[in-house]
Amino acid sequence: MADLITYREAVAEGIAREMRRDPAVVCLGEDIGAAGGVFKTAAGLFAEFGPERVWDTPISEQAILGAAMGAAMTGMRPVAEIMFSDFFACCWDYLANEIPKVRYMTGGQVTVPLVVRTANGGGLGFGAQHSQAVENWALAIPGLKIAAPATPADVVGMMAAAIRSDDPVVFFEHKGLFASKGAPAPEGHVVPLGQAAVAREGSDITLVALAATVPLAMAAAEQVAADGISAEVIDLRSLIPLDMATVLGSIARTSRLVIVEENPYQGGWGGTVASIVADDGFESLDAPVQRVTAACVPLPFADVLEQAVIPTTDKVVAAIRRLTSY
Repeated sequence: MADLITYREAVAEGIAREMRRDPAVVCLGEDIGAAGGVFKTAAGLFAEFGPERVWDTPISEQAILGAAMGAAMTGMRPVAEIMFSDFFACCWDYLANEIPKVRYMTGGQVTVPLVVRTANGGGLGFGAQHSQAVENWALAIPGLKIAAPATPADVVGMMAAAIRSDDPVVFFEHKGLFASKGAPAPEGHVVPLGQAAVAREGSDITLVALAATVPLAMAAAEQVAADGISAEVIDLRSLIPLDMATVLGSIARTSRLVIVEENPYQGGWGGTVASIVADDGFESLDAPVQRVTAACVPLPFADVLEQAVIPTTDKVVAAIRRLTSY
């Protein structure tokens, strides 16, 4: 059996594979050169590809995305890193108003094949300005694809799909998963965006999760299995495109749904999933849809308070028990 690799190592591996395959792929961001990135997710890239293709930038999110957008419009395939997803607020005009609209406003004459990578999510006690899960911010902007892998192999496969996309992709790498391990991706591995995975099969209830909530859902499914409850876990993998066919197919078998998301309840992506289920899968349901989300408060620094705010295995288990006894 092949050695396991970490999620962190998979990020660098995924980028390196595409840089070897396509000389138009370049990387830019703060400290991603010799330092290998603040989270070591770019380790080895500078040594292999040099300063011509791995660019250290000033501490300016606007400069990073502005340069990446220009490079993409002129034929390159930049992979830009915004160190923390919270800092999208600093370059929001580029991310919301410029990058996603160029192809549309030029009638397809100019494309922006750009990947914006970022470290996302909480659970590590980084405080209110460095711990947010902000997939819902990007979800509000038409024209962006959104990827959020949960396993090392998916990191590599989805990175390949993202870099090859002719539309801009926001690629969320969860900080809480960086140290997690999984099987390495085979050579040539590509995971199309918009293709959910059934992480665990079950017959009594469906759990829909994304990124770091996938292992939470898996742990909850394992816990309730001891009581004879069979939970199916769907890893959405990406939000745009959104694979609702897999979700609706699962609900047709299980008739119950728990959505596990790290976004705050107010405006979280789970609200969109629940709405589509209400429109297209209502007759399959034998119980109300439940959402296990973060609370609508800034994320606390203290571990015990942060755990009270974000989804946990215990909260998912409680939701499963409520619905299966409904």
